[in-house]
Amino acid sequence: MSRIIAGIAGGHHLASVPGSGTRPTTDRVKEALFSRLEAMEVLQDARVLDLYAGSGSLGIESASRGAQRVELVESDAKAAAVCQSNAKLVNKLLRHDAVSVHRAKVETLLQRSAGPWDLVFLDPPYPLSETELSTVLTLLSPQLAAGAVVVVERSSRSPEPAWPAELERFSERGYGETKLWFAEPVEGVAPSDGAE
Repeated sequence: MSRIIAGIAGGHHLASVPGSGTRPTTDRVKEALFSRLEAMEVLQDARVLDLYAGSGSLGIESASRGAQRVELVESDAKAAAVCQSNAKLVNKLLRHDAVSVHRAKVETLLQRSAGPWDLVFLDPPYPLSETELSTVLTLLSPQLAAGAVVVVERSSRSPEPAWPAELERFSERGYGETKLWFAEPVEGVAPSDGAE
């Protein structure tokens, strides 16, 4: 069972998605990730997008630690219902509606999404192809705020994501079976879809 590690809602347990269709981020990886994000000072008042949210634990951890607005995106009905339950819990603890849930395909939401985003998590299912991941990163790029951070979580056996021209990897970290890739917008590169 996953838990909220720190912040206003720290210590509370989150509902998990039943079955083996999702791959929750372990507490060890989550703790290391958020320690790094706090050191980078990207969480406070951030606008956060959690794609392929699963139970929503990454987005919810962000809200507990001071993010202003968090949107969880999940296409699977069971997982989206768990996201709703977990969002309701953290919103109650925070005493305001910081977290909202969208049951939608990531690509569909990104085509109509209202950024800009300061922090984006992508923890896609392992079967998602590198080409599909690259398409999502390309759709996401025009919606990032200046200085935004994008975190991609993949199997340690997966290759580095194919970053669009507008995104640049600045770090990577391995934790056993999990690898985290960190990227940021490239200054002065126009979005490839022609958006301003």
